[in-house]
Amino acid sequence: MRRIALAMIARLLASRLASLLPERMTKRVVERAVAAAMTRDTLGDLPDGLHLLLCGAGSPLADIRRSGPCVAIQAGRHLYVFDAGTNGARNLTRFGVNIGRVEAVFLTHVHSDHIDGLGELGILRWVNSGAEHPLPVHGPPVVSEVTDGFNRAYAADISYRVAHHGPDFTPASGGGLDPVPFPLPAEGESQTIIETEDGVRVRAFLVSHEPVAEAVGYRIDYRDRSIVISGDTTKSANLIGYARGVDLLVHEALDFRLTEWIANAAEAAGNDRAAQGARDIISYHTTPEEAAETAAEADVGQLLLYHIAPLLLLPTLERQFLRRTSDAFSGQITLGVDGTMISLPSRR
Repeated sequence: MRRIALAMIARLLASRLASLLPERMTKRVVERAVAAAMTRDTLGDLPDGLHLLLCGAGSPLADIRRSGPCVAIQAGRHLYVFDAGTNGARNLTRFGVNIGRVEAVFLTHVHSDHIDGLGELGILRWVNSGAEHPLPVHGPPVVSEVTDGFNRAYAADISYRVAHHGPDFTPASGGGLDPVPFPLPAEGESQTIIETEDGVRVRAFLVSHEPVAEAVGYRIDYRDRSIVISGDTTKSANLIGYARGVDLLVHEALDFRLTEWIANAAEAAGNDRAAQGARDIISYHTTPEEAAETAAEADVGQLLLYHIAPLLLLPTLERQFLRRTSDAFSGQITLGVDGTMISLPSRR
């Protein structure tokens, strides 16, 4: 009877320990993961140079591998974000970037897919850093209207967070967005947006995205490294000029042939509106082959394709998308997805 009782107690204890063990293990995993996350900064921990992470590689089309357009660049000790599309801010955190370090955002233009994550980026950066000043948002003159709208929309939320966390944790002065408009540069000219004491230079130049008149690309230079971001554009001689000799060209790409397939299928299904919408977008974008031609004509080091459209749901579609790019450009070509990272350490 005693042995039975002891066996029952042993089984009870074993059962109890078994139920507790997963929780203990889970707690340990959580603790280690949090500790690692708190001490890691994917971009900030890299050697001195220019480093890029795609926080959004897609277009307005829903794509589980490609969020709205968003490019994070570590330039020396400075962290900048170019465009703030859907999920861009969350992806920065997901990929281990310290979002509290974001110093400024640069908008290529104000199409909805390039700005719809601005509010979240501003809030997350503020809460994560306790910033005392709003997030600067650089862009063509229309940027003031955009940031004014976001600030109005988020005013109540900001006040709630100050009341909840307290002004020491979330200073009221740091909530929201601070517009920094610059004059639209003329064809063949650039506008210097930032020039830091440690050698970072960010310039804007005109691209072709009619009827969007206020559309620019950016060139980022630091020490002996350089990157150009196209924004949305047709093939542009002005962009080729400003991309001349850069280490990395980050260029949008939309496959006209695949898009026409979609338009034809929509038309056959009786959805003329979807067919027209698909065909309309062709007129103000660049094909993958044209992006590769641009890279070759500008003699860049490598090409990263982003703002990918249409959806590439199968590997065979990715092959179709890239089918003629290597004929046009002999350098490295990367088809971007969320999290794509390209590191350009300084050679000095």
